[in-house]
Amino acid sequence: MSDTIIARCEAKGLRMTGQRRTIAQVLQQSDDHPDVEELYSRASQVDSGISIATVYRTVKLFEEAGILERLEFGDGRARYEDAERDHHDHLIDMQSGEVIEFVDPEIEALQEKIAAKLGYKLKGHRLELYGVPLDHD
Repeated sequence: MSDTIIARCEAKGLRMTGQRRTIAQVLQQSDDHPDVEELYSRASQVDSGISIATVYRTVKLFEEAGILERLEFGDGRARYEDAERDHHDHLIDMQSGEVIEFVDPEIEALQEKIAAKLGYKLKGHRLELYGVPLDHD
């Protein structure tokens, strides 16, 4: 990821108001997968004039421009992450809702192998694993 979210928005010709810049900065600094309510909470700490409607509109604009990727982990909340982050997969803890990012070279190789076996060159994928913690009694 070479450019910031703000720089990529500007490169795509999006008009970057002060509030959009604040929301982009909050997203840039997030190392988790915030939903709109979490983004609003973080952005309104920086600029108390930001409304949740502004956050919804900005997230939709950034998603449509390919800046953000929308993630849905089955809990009814759309979450967001930078579309240009390095590739990773997700493990979702079904009890706590925690989202754990991981990369596994064996899984990556197996997916390539399966695609080739079916006559395809893999161009991308999304893997989400859902689980509960093992009991450690």
